[in-house]
Amino acid sequence: MTTSLTKEEILRYSRHLIMPEVGMEGQLKLKGASILLVGTGGLGAPLGMYLAAAGIGRIGLVDFDVVDATNLHRQIIHGTKDVGRKKLDSAADTIADINPNVKIEKYDVLLTSENAMEICAGYDIIIDGTDNFPTRYLVNDVCVLLKKPNVYGSIFRFEGQATVFATDGGPCYRCLYPEPPPPGLVPSCAEGGVLGILPGTIGLIQATEAIKLILGVGEPLIGRLVLYDALSMKFRELKLRRNPECPVCGDNPTIKELIDYEVFCGLPQHEGPAAAEVNEGDVDPVEVKRMLDHGDDFQLIDVREQHEYLICSIPTATLIPLGDVAKRAGELDKNRLIVAHCKMGGRSAKAVAQLKELGFTKVRNMTGGITAWSDKVDPSVPKY
Repeated sequence: MTTSLTKEEILRYSRHLIMPEVGMEGQLKLKGASILLVGTGGLGAPLGMYLAAAGIGRIGLVDFDVVDATNLHRQIIHGTKDVGRKKLDSAADTIADINPNVKIEKYDVLLTSENAMEICAGYDIIIDGTDNFPTRYLVNDVCVLLKKPNVYGSIFRFEGQATVFATDGGPCYRCLYPEPPPPGLVPSCAEGGVLGILPGTIGLIQATEAIKLILGVGEPLIGRLVLYDALSMKFRELKLRRNPECPVCGDNPTIKELIDYEVFCGLPQHEGPAAAEVNEGDVDPVEVKRMLDHGDDFQLIDVREQHEYLICSIPTATLIPLGDVAKRAGELDKNRLIVAHCKMGGRSAKAVAQLKELGFTKVRNMTGGITAWSDKVDPSVPKY
């Protein structure tokens, strides 16, 4: 363990040092601690900045994405000048500027079953800042198998939640969510949106919990799930219990090594050339544009919401929000080809399924939605 602070560090952390709950001993614990942040996006941004400012000695960053303009309203560790840069590099620069005493370790990879154990093994605490179910289950299982705390948080629209999983005797993520939801049932932030301020609130709760765990003070969120509603400005708490029949942390675990989490979460698997193929029943935006230019007889429907339609639209598309598809099916002609689109393809796939159940046979999904239309057909259409 680190045994001393420099004169500069004593000055920097002076407001910590005069707190009896922290003091010199606690600050040395923070300096000697190591935390791995899985993701440097919405949650990872405040986590990285505040943990660095607090004096965590070593911070690992896992991310393989680049900074996009759509990140900037919430991922405050990145700036406008960083658009197009690797998030790892942008985040590392910001952390180093906040506190040059922090040792930063970068992992420019997607966390997978093949590399997660090796990457996570060298850290005291793992903090999950991801937004997809395969990685959440992966992080959970790694933490249980390595016996490391998993400081968990998630955000969506105006709501967030946080807790601490995988501690000795405490519940894990699988105790709360034994099975993942069906693919496409829970929209991502890219589909449903998120209030830009929200990850600051939840990320700081996660940072607070990590620091409490290192210091050994207070009451950590072990066995407690905090739910936050920004619209009503209310916090609620749910009690969590370890499930003795949990397949990974239970009394007789059946999961003793990492699995294929894409398969577990029901996501489609592609190998080799098949990855470039369009799923059966899908039509590429370029083909839709060709059909429009040639005057083909078909109806293009937009199943997004009105507020999204006002952001951007394809001029020939008829707006029928997904929730209205069944009751407005009478406006559609079963004898004509119908092509549905949304933002990225998920909701329109649901619309296609609904219409098929109603007896429509000539119905297809425009793969990638209006985002792919902007990429492949008309770059003047704004992306959001």
